[in-house]
Amino acid sequence: MTGSLDVQAYLEKTLKERIMFIDGAMGTMIQRLRLTEEDFRGEEYKNHPKDLKGNNDMLVFTQPDAIELIHWQYLDAGADMVETNTFSSTSIAQLDYGLENEAYRMNKVAAEVAKRACDKVTALTPDRPRFVCGALGPTNRTCSISPSVENPAYRNVTFDELVDAYKEQTRGLLDGGADILLVETIFDTLNAKAALYAIDLCFTEGYRQTPVFVSGTIVDMSGRTLSGQTGEAFVISMKHADPMAIGLNCALGADQMRPFIYNIGQASKSHVICYPNAGLPNAFGEYDESPEDMAKQVEVFAKEGLVSIIGGCCGTTPDHIRAIANACKSYAPRKFEKDPVISSMLLSGLEPLQVDQSTNFVNIGERCNVAGSRKFARHVLKGEYDECLAIARAQVENGAQVVDVNFDEGMLDGVAAMTRFLNLLSSDPDVSKVPLMVDSSNFAVIEAGLKCAQGKCIVNSISLKAGEDEFIRQATIVRRFGAAVVVMAFDELGQADTKERKFEICQRSYHILVDQVGFNPNDIIFDPNILTICTGMEEHNNYGVEFIEAIRLIKANLPGAKISGGVSNLSFSFRGMEVIREAMHSVFLYHAIKAGMDMGIVNAGFLTVYDDIPKDLLQLCEDAVWNRDPEVTDKLLAYAQANAKGAKKEAETEEWRTKPVAERLSYALIKGIVKYIVEDTEEARQDLEKYPRPLNVIEGPLMNGMSIVGDLFGAGKMFLPQVIKSARVMKTAVAHLIPFMEIERLKNIAEKGLADDDNWYSGTVLMATVKGDVHDIGKNIVAVVLGCNNYRVIDLGVMTPCDKIIQTAIKEKVDVIGLSGLITPSLDEMIHVAKEAERAGLKVPILIGGATTSKTHTAVKVSPRYSQPAIHVLDASKSVVVVSSLLDDKVREDFIEDINEEYEEIREDHYEGLKDRRYLSLAAAREQKMVLDWRQEKIVKPSFLGTKVFKDIDLNTVVSHIDWNPFFQVWQLRGKYPNRGYPKIFNDETVGAEAKKLHEEALVMMKNMIKKKQLTATGIVGFYPANSVGDDIEIYEDDTRSKVVAKFHGLRQQAEKEKESTEKYMCLSDFVAPKDSGIADYLSMFAVSAGFGCDELCEEFKKNHDDYGSIMAKSLADRLAEAFAEKLHEDIRREHWGYAPDEAMEVSDMLSIKYKGIRPAPGYPSQPDHTEKKTMWDLGNIEAQTGISLTESLAMEPGASVSAIVFGRGQYFAVGKVSEDQITDYAERKKMDKREVETWLGSVLAYDNE
Repeated sequence: MTGSLDVQAYLEKTLKERIMFIDGAMGTMIQRLRLTEEDFRGEEYKNHPKDLKGNNDMLVFTQPDAIELIHWQYLDAGADMVETNTFSSTSIAQLDYGLENEAYRMNKVAAEVAKRACDKVTALTPDRPRFVCGALGPTNRTCSISPSVENPAYRNVTFDELVDAYKEQTRGLLDGGADILLVETIFDTLNAKAALYAIDLCFTEGYRQTPVFVSGTIVDMSGRTLSGQTGEAFVISMKHADPMAIGLNCALGADQMRPFIYNIGQASKSHVICYPNAGLPNAFGEYDESPEDMAKQVEVFAKEGLVSIIGGCCGTTPDHIRAIANACKSYAPRKFEKDPVISSMLLSGLEPLQVDQSTNFVNIGERCNVAGSRKFARHVLKGEYDECLAIARAQVENGAQVVDVNFDEGMLDGVAAMTRFLNLLSSDPDVSKVPLMVDSSNFAVIEAGLKCAQGKCIVNSISLKAGEDEFIRQATIVRRFGAAVVVMAFDELGQADTKERKFEICQRSYHILVDQVGFNPNDIIFDPNILTICTGMEEHNNYGVEFIEAIRLIKANLPGAKISGGVSNLSFSFRGMEVIREAMHSVFLYHAIKAGMDMGIVNAGFLTVYDDIPKDLLQLCEDAVWNRDPEVTDKLLAYAQANAKGAKKEAETEEWRTKPVAERLSYALIKGIVKYIVEDTEEARQDLEKYPRPLNVIEGPLMNGMSIVGDLFGAGKMFLPQVIKSARVMKTAVAHLIPFMEIERLKNIAEKGLADDDNWYSGTVLMATVKGDVHDIGKNIVAVVLGCNNYRVIDLGVMTPCDKIIQTAIKEKVDVIGLSGLITPSLDEMIHVAKEAERAGLKVPILIGGATTSKTHTAVKVSPRYSQPAIHVLDASKSVVVVSSLLDDKVREDFIEDINEEYEEIREDHYEGLKDRRYLSLAAAREQKMVLDWRQEKIVKPSFLGTKVFKDIDLNTVVSHIDWNPFFQVWQLRGKYPNRGYPKIFNDETVGAEAKKLHEEALVMMKNMIKKKQLTATGIVGFYPANSVGDDIEIYEDDTRSKVVAKFHGLRQQAEKEKESTEKYMCLSDFVAPKDSGIADYLSMFAVSAGFGCDELCEEFKKNHDDYGSIMAKSLADRLAEAFAEKLHEDIRREHWGYAPDEAMEVSDMLSIKYKGIRPAPGYPSQPDHTEKKTMWDLGNIEAQTGISLTESLAMEPGASVSAIVFGRGQYFAVGKVSEDQITDYAERKKMDKREVETWLGSVLAYDNE
């Protein structure tokens, strides 16, 4: 009945008018039939040698009426289209059942069965035709993932095998009458690329062009496919097929899938299809979500305009589809605009990469190239592929945004080497996160590489060298794989060396690719040939100029095209003279990038900053690149000889290096010098007369040195930054000795039958940031200080569950437990840990520390729950005193008794204070609220409503807004009056010198972090129509203010003020115009982070035993995040909202809060309730748009993140303690359980809720 209909045109028209619906789960309905083995076999397969029960796809042969009825039921429930029963109908999947030879017929018959059902329903409703979606499932094998843990390069299926299987399936589906092809449940993008490749082959061979839908599967809340791609990277990998609809199905319920389907829509300019499961499976693997519940969740997708086509997957039935259709049919479908013809180049590995004018220069790592790296070639020829992978990883760590891979070597089988390496590389997410450049002069090797890359990569290269026919053939294959392509400036006459020839060839290539092959112009990259200069041949001297001028011609005349090149070619004449080569590359890139060069193959770790090149060398390189001095080659050679390694006098040996080894070790520890520590430690170890065992080196000179460090720190003669550097030296020395100690231990076991139980530690301390909290700078500092004082520290990191703390404490027989937390919900988690420790029968002290903790909270809330000591530790300098006192049998009892007496007094004072403090009733406080004269208030409408996301912010733009005072507080450096605060702290007699040194080292690290882009900064700002209603603030959908989309709830001050005071009892809602005033007001909010990448960076420091670097990196990330917030707030005031457009304020005044308006954050004094963050995150879709997430305790992750609600007027204040009447009222307004509210607001309750 749809045979004469133009399906493509009908779908395009209908999807602009309404949401369309696809069916639900075939498998769920088949399970309800309770079919037996005999039912599956039927007459045709009665004697088949293998069991067939469970092979649902074959039922189109043996139970066609039952399958047709299921199709009919879904169509009757409201589906516009049904999927064929062919999820596993490839020869690959049917191999398990011995039916691989039936694959074509199985697909053809399945399409015919579905077509009969669609034709019958279409006959009843001819104005609403129904369609068959030919389903191509993922198969039961993965092309990107090895089934063998031992052999990550192994694959149990090849790309070619998948293409053959999918091509057979596609032919069957189309021959059976499928109207649409649906590549679905994609958990490995490379499998899907094979399916799309096969479909394109069928279309090329004469099959009718049918619409193609693509649906991936996000396997868990990480937002990635099983093969590791993000949703955005997945969309980019599929984009070349130009699917009519792309989306997600399976694995998750609708509630869990929402942020990911939102991301798909953001990344795609097409229709979006979504068919989630009926919730998550229960303990028995069944799906319990009712049609009504699922419809409510899916309705959100329709209401928010996220989807064009909706249906159901596992666990859904016709009743689910009917409920979904009824809930969603009144909503408009997703609206989108097609990508402009000339836009960005989009590439992907596991993660996306966008290349456009805002990207700056893209570094393509060159070291995985047998022609460009002798080291790489040597490892490849020896078959040492793990070492090859390490080279690739180093490239990415050094800033490569794309990795070039080349195996063009006469002794290699290039196809086999490329396949093996890329299969291995895909198992390493640190490398495979970036796109690949598949590089070879042999097109067969390029094809082999493309068959291993699930992301959208770059082919390097093709050219007109062999004529147009071969050029078109290769370009067609590249386009079918979805790759971008580098086109060399070669043609039948040879290599272009002048700007005119370069442009002529590039222009011809461009028009063939765009007009004949159908290439996206944004995916074309020209390499106009960077040729070697300074060769001694005059005709070569202008090659640099010719390349740069060719860039300008290409950019002006070939829209969308990008420019690349192999930069190392330029300086080939100076092989072995790395200083010259690096400087030449930097100078050349400086000018080429300004001319429009987008990317280049460079060694990302070996580029000199243009401004750092010595002035004399810079002038020589400028003359060489621009061909301004015919003698420049000789001058560069002379410079190289004058500045060779041997030309400089060796530095005089440091005096301390002449002293005995024990003194050298002590000196290195005190001064924090790591340079010689391994060789000195080894020298001591080999002195068997003094140190018969490796342990003696630790117990002797190393611990003697650390004892001096501890004494100096305790006496205030060393400061925390110095101590942490000392710890780095100690860890490096111990790491060197550990293998020798292990050898000794094993020898003891073998010879004496016993292990070496000697323990040189003074005790074992377990440290953990509690569950729900991601902040650990303070904890890490305490751990280092304790380590420096001979304590073994077990650091469980952040977000540590209570049971892990308890179990580790028992298993490791720890002497002390240290709990850390920054946010107020962590206080309750600490109470929970104390209760559980008591229940588990632990007999060790618990130390409590962190920004929100206090001695009062510990005494009142924690200590009474635990029969052992629970002690608050103010900072790192106090931790050693407390731990040593607890573990010293001579003073332990007296110390604990003193603590108990002190805490008992604190508890008594606390409860007496609750009795004495007076509070107004909530009604009385509201009577005395702050009332502004709204007729005099100037209301400014923001420049836009909704959200704006700031991605990959240049952190250099926020450095000027850093508040350095908290930085010095973290490092426990405090100046005394009049030298308190930055920069006056540098003048302090006691800490000034160390503070200045610390600050200088911080600036060096920060500059390096920013230059190497080791931290990524992302933010979001939102503006909304708003009005206050009582103590709450309503947020409206638009300026009509007819629909409330969110509500911020406020808490009001209740603590009675002095009688003579005129202060009002404030709530944040006082600063927003009341709804009944008729004044249209607005509210803003933002969230920013500079912490993406910080954990990885700190992990590298820790691997190198560098706690100092780790703590420094985290503290700087925090400062940059706060600076980002300060800068964004300034931009809000002056530009985005513009209520203070003329503000001209020094940063110091901003940090002193002299600006207009306020930016309080949930969880802080003006609104101590962290749960208000949920409202922010839901309103702005913050996690999906920025990646900044909330833990279950509502800490922001990454930890270096800041969020706030922004008011155009107002003042900062502290709510203080609140009475039970307000908590009751607040719980009712928020529709939360009162006990839950009391838990979140425990620190501000003016009453005892125990």
